[in-house]
Amino acid sequence: MQLQKQPIVDRRQEPHEQSVWWAKLSLAQKFSASSLGKFAYELRFVRNEQGHSLAVLTCNTGVAVITEDGDINTSPDIKMR
Repeated sequence: MQLQKQPIVDRRQEPHEQSVWWAKLSLAQKFSASSLGKFAYELRFVRNEQGHSLAVLTCNTGVAVITEDGDINTSPDIKMR
């Protein structure tokens, strides 16, 4: 009797959009975003203003931003729609 190989199923629930934003982060931003991920923050988008990128993450009603250098601000002065 021969065993049939089952196809590998990828069960990760990461939306495609999430990986597109992740690819736009600097290495420092990725490290900082990973550390915020431990507190349930999720990357929402990356904004480029005046040649600098700013990663925006949310957690429940909280918002955090990460500069290109990896500096985290958990009380930024931004409004989410």
